[in-house]
Amino acid sequence: MALLVVAGLALLAVWQIHRRAYKLDLIERVETRIHAAHVPAPGQEAWDGISATNDEYRRVVATGRWIDGRSVLVQALTELGGGYWVITPLARDDDTIILVNRGFIPASDRDSVAWHPRVDAPVTVKGLLRLSEPGGGVLRANDPSSGRWFSRDVGAIAATQHLSRVAPYFVDAERAPDGGLPIAGLTVVTFPNNHLIYAITWSILALMAAAGTVYVNLDQLRSRKRAAH
Repeated sequence: MALLVVAGLALLAVWQIHRRAYKLDLIERVETRIHAAHVPAPGQEAWDGISATNDEYRRVVATGRWIDGRSVLVQALTELGGGYWVITPLARDDDTIILVNRGFIPASDRDSVAWHPRVDAPVTVKGLLRLSEPGGGVLRANDPSSGRWFSRDVGAIAATQHLSRVAPYFVDAERAPDGGLPIAGLTVVTFPNNHLIYAITWSILALMAAAGTVYVNLDQLRSRKRAAH
């Protein structure tokens, strides 16, 4: 049993080392993407190949027109406090749609018309490509029927708003120079990387368990020798 405990703790330490390598690679890839030039948002022909590994946090640009009356508000907690993300569909010239997180509004502005999009002219949106967040928050599930959203679930939002040919991702818009509501550019791009600390902790515990095992077994051997004499 002691050997199993030592082996288990050692495996946890090795696993954390592998996790650290993955996290460092992820951070490097994302840092490269968020500082790269904008590229056209993937069209329908590329949707099946989109993945977090290859595409998330890529800087993209898309042009189209806002679809009136189809925005949804997703509960959010940001550096500005509690409120909502404003998710608005953008119709492109090829009849496909991209959901755009246009930014944050405080809870007190939920009923304000200030955040409603202008639909009388084409717009160009620049931002970060993000993948869908299905289901809801950690403790709260989305409730589309009552308009209560806790995550940016592209498929569910598209179905609730009766939208078709919707991209399987959304775009976090960059902050516009003119300001106003919604307040864009609040995407948090940080990844906790405590895996080295975890690996050291598991390694120390494995060494302690191994030392304890050796001590107990040596003590047992000494006891048996004394009993034999």
